Amino acid sequence: MPSITVCLVTHDRPHYVRSCLESLRTQTVGLDAFDVIVVDSCGTAETGIALRSMTGALPNARLLRVDRPGASAARNMGAEHSNSDFLAYLDDDAMAAPDWIEQIRAVIQEHDPWPGVIGGRVLPVWEQPLPDWWPHSLRGVLSIIEWEGSGEYRSPALPVTLEPYGVNMIVQRRPLLDIGGFSDGLGRFAGLLLSDEDVQVGWKLQDRGYSAWYDSRIVVQHQIQGNRMNPEWLLNRLYWQGASTVATRRMLGQPEQVWREFPRRMLVELLTIFSDLVPKDSIRLLPFRWRLAYARGFTRMALAGEHRKRTLPGRALRALIWRDGTPIIPVLDIGARAGITPPSPGDQPR
Repeated sequence: MPSITVCLVTHDRPHYVRSCLESLRTQTVGLDAFDVIVVDSCGTAETGIALRSMTGALPNARLLRVDRPGASAARNMGAEHSNSDFLAYLDDDAMAAPDWIEQIRAVIQEHDPWPGVIGGRVLPVWEQPLPDWWPHSLRGVLSIIEWEGSGEYRSPALPVTLEPYGVNMIVQRRPLLDIGGFSDGLGRFAGLLLSDEDVQVGWKLQDRGYSAWYDSRIVVQHQIQGNRMNPEWLLNRLYWQGASTVATRRMLGQPEQVWREFPRRMLVELLTIFSDLVPKDSIRLLPFRWRLAYARGFTRMALAGEHRKRTLPGRALRALIWRDGTPIIPVLDIGARAGITPPSPGDQPR
């Protein structure tokens, strides 16, 4: 029977943690069948007091604190302090289905050898209704996965856009530590909506020969925050998704994929630039504007990492994407673009 530690990371949102821990309390397998680690990521003293009270009420839970910002650092701390075979990662605003651990065990035991990564469904719980203007194809940027079925990621068995999301992601612990854990150069931080640190882990382990498996029996509910239901948040999220795609491909050693796609993204930017005249909070011309936002994030990040001599806008962008003197993406030599494998069908914007 595989051993499992649930790892829940949070930053100053104890009201979400409370409902998440309550969903773990009622698991069908019982509390003695798994452990829980709650990682307080740079929270306030008041948050720490609340979290200690909540974890103290669960006999299988313990609280850790990390003073380095970012979800990746918190997830890595959970892995380093666990002795289990698997880490089952949850976001603090997620609630596990009652049979979540039971289904995780079942999927693991159906595979020999065990998968390196397992992802599951993420169903929305709306804090306020999704607006009618929100494009259906962009539900995924809210970390929603509704597809039913199972199969290997980046294979014909699954839609090409399906990727593992950290809100409901199970990772074999030892291989995760062997690849250095989640990249703390990615992830949400101080208003930057960089993402894909979860996708990067999945593809790294898959490229090393581990199965990266999706199974819709493993279900969590994700509380979708009401403050995201506006055009400005959506466009900002897509800008940083474009940037994240570039960063992820470079970190996976595939910069050639960036430059193969770069002309198409530049063309989209040129064809949709007129929509930039619309106010940020307007829903007018939204199909053009969200495509512009993604393309702009992609092209800006692509150029920021390669040019040695920078214009003033380039220097400003470079200052924006550094945190505490550490670059979010590695600065690559232009000569490093050789010998890269062709892009996989899973490399699609989400």
